[in-house]
Amino acid sequence: MCQEINKECSCGKERVSFHLRDNIMSQEVIDRLFCPACSAAITFAPERMVADNGWVIEYDMDLARMYAIAKLGLEPTQVLPELVFDSGFVTWREMYPGETRDIAGERERIIAIKEHNPQEYLTTINAWAVERIARMKTAGWRKAQNA
Repeated sequence: MCQEINKECSCGKERVSFHLRDNIMSQEVIDRLFCPACSAAITFAPERMVADNGWVIEYDMDLARMYAIAKLGLEPTQVLPELVFDSGFVTWREMYPGETRDIAGERERIIAIKEHNPQEYLTTINAWAVERIARMKTAGWRKAQNA
């Protein structure tokens, strides 16, 4: 079972949904969130932060290590911000913040095809998904890099 939580960025302009894989870690592992607007004013600390296209998540790494040691049997030195994010323990619910909002129109147009031509719908939705992931990889989104 996975958990979804919402977190507001430090400047209060953005709200993001996070996915907590298998409930291994808790929402308290997210110490602070910085959107591209408020991340410009911080000093990046790689020992407790992960960056993703202007967004920065600051983790409570002591708490993350505690969960990873207790529930996953990892060594403390293995538990880095990149592991927490890239392994999906505490990561974006979407491929990137705002993805659902950004793709709503495209997705609705493709789904409309299903009613009159199911075969064309399958071809179109598959091509669209592949192309969308390629765009996100080119843009540098972390989750897309592993897709």
